[in-house]
Amino acid sequence: MKNEEVTTLNYYNKNAYKYADGTINVDFEKVQNKFMSYLPKSGAILDFGCGSGRDTKYFISKGFNVDATDGSEELCRIATENTGIKARHMLFSELDEYERYDAIWACSSVLHLSKPELKNVFRKMIQATKEGGYIYMSFKYGSFEGYRDGRYFTDFTEETFDEFIGDFTDVVITEEWVSSDVRPDRGNEKWLNLILQKLNTL
Repeated sequence: MKNEEVTTLNYYNKNAYKYADGTINVDFEKVQNKFMSYLPKSGAILDFGCGSGRDTKYFISKGFNVDATDGSEELCRIATENTGIKARHMLFSELDEYERYDAIWACSSVLHLSKPELKNVFRKMIQATKEGGYIYMSFKYGSFEGYRDGRYFTDFTEETFDEFIGDFTDVVITEEWVSSDVRPDRGNEKWLNLILQKLNTL
């Protein structure tokens, strides 16, 4: 495990209940519904870095088949309690599936990886997605890379994300937008949201 990953996971394990309390009841339906509009009925979703389980619970309530994973053991316990399904303890780098999911939901999660690590994980995410399937990702908006508030962050703008995915010829950006943080008193923070589609290679 990389140093930035160890530091970040230690933060979430120590602050799991505080973090969960601050995110579990946040209204994120607008983005969730946008994401679901691309998916087949009862499709398979990977909630990749599920945190409190907020999004897993919502997707299940809409009839989707959801796998939930997180690198924090404490957050996995909380997500399991909140969702009624077993949240699997797994590091991002341990993803090893082939075209299993109709979509991957990586909400405020893979932003904790350095760019080299993110490239490796993004390749795994693409591999785990069915052809024609979708990936949602969100990052803090900006150019910062490094430690902030006890965690490692890689921020992106539209331009730097375009550069980042330049080596990936099997995905395209379907939607891209900047939003304000939905948490109370955090509206001045901006986020880059992306929905990408895996291309059919035939």
